[in-house]
Amino acid sequence: MNDLAPEESSLRCGRFVLSLARPLVMGVVNITPDSFSDGGEYLDADAAVEHARELAREGADIIDIGGESTRPGAEPVSASEELKRIMPALEGLRTLGVAISVDTSKPDVMRAALAGGADMINDIWAFRAEGAFEEVAPTNAAVCVMHMQGQPRTMQVAPHYDDVVGEVGSFLKERALAAKRLGIDDDRIVIDPGFGFGKSLQHNLCLLRGLKDLAGLGWPVLVGLSRKSMLGTITGRGVGDRVHASVAAALLAVINGARIVRVHDVGATRDAIAVFQALHTLS
Repeated sequence: MNDLAPEESSLRCGRFVLSLARPLVMGVVNITPDSFSDGGEYLDADAAVEHARELAREGADIIDIGGESTRPGAEPVSASEELKRIMPALEGLRTLGVAISVDTSKPDVMRAALAGGADMINDIWAFRAEGAFEEVAPTNAAVCVMHMQGQPRTMQVAPHYDDVVGEVGSFLKERALAAKRLGIDDDRIVIDPGFGFGKSLQHNLCLLRGLKDLAGLGWPVLVGLSRKSMLGTITGRGVGDRVHASVAAALLAVINGARIVRVHDVGATRDAIAVFQALHTLS
């Protein structure tokens, strides 16, 4: 494991070495017709690229593009369809000047995305597909391993844990160590507890409160809470009206140890983190 303190460590991410001295912001670009928040808005490659550029202007450190919805109840798509959606956008983002992450679980898509210039692979299945880690290992790309109980179509049907923080932590540690065994160094590994992926509201809140335990595993923690249904349950607001709750959740995640937050609203999140950092670094 990585024994460096967060302020001393960095993430090796393809063409980039990203300092973790401050929390990083990952901007979301869903190139899908059915994602829960912005499905259909950026299905056209030009629209996806322009949105990614706007997120970079707002201060995103990483852009995460995905061609398959993973919302609760989502149906899977083929590798060819996923590639058809993401590769034109990836081509248009090569010169953006920020790290590009591709959200996929398919080794064939990973291979093509890495050849096309992806700097990170973000996998909700934690690289459990046969050959997944092997696609990334010989490259310089980072990996994000995420916890999910069940699968997208059924994951929110009565999820159960005896100790959600302990069980999620054990899983993430096992997958990170599996990555290491295949030659992926600590400074290329990120872990994600998978908020909303086979978790009830209570599970999600326990994980948010227990993030320090996950950060203590030794790898940077990525958190994706932006606009999710748990925030709608708490606030009573629809997806498009969850900006304030999303920023609050991202800031709480950072306070509790997250080093990367995956968000739709980059500018607002960066501003909130900047205020926290100013106070945190006050001498």
